[in-house]
Amino acid sequence: QVQLVESGGGLVQAGGSLRLSCAASGSIFSINVMGWYRQAPGKQRELVATITRGRGTYYADSVKGRFTISRDNAKNSVYLQMNTLKPEDTAVYYCRFSDVATMTSYGMDFWGKGTLVTVSS
Repeated sequence: QVQLVESGGGLVQAGGSLRLSCAASGSIFSINVMGWYRQAPGKQRELVATITRGRGTYYADSVKGRFTISRDNAKNSVYLQMNTLKPEDTAVYYCRFSDVATMTSYGMDFWGKGTLVTVSS
């Protein structure tokens, strides 16, 4: 059974930084796409950033130039460095691993349970 666990959330003042981490446990053979999503109170979940196995990246316009996504394939982990945080970045942040191959299956999709980021003004 594959599980994703996020960490690194917390309370920070506007202009500050946080680094989120997400690690997968279980028998994983490969992970094609790793990503971060967020859901603010009363809003739909939205894509923040993704990174492919080949290190191709995508960022939502709202975080370009402030957030950086990275991954460590050996550790089955993804990271999100968040700088110059704004109150509107306040949300629960979720990691997602897509197109995952395990020892018994492929094309699987997994989500973490989320970590709360609160940015005070």
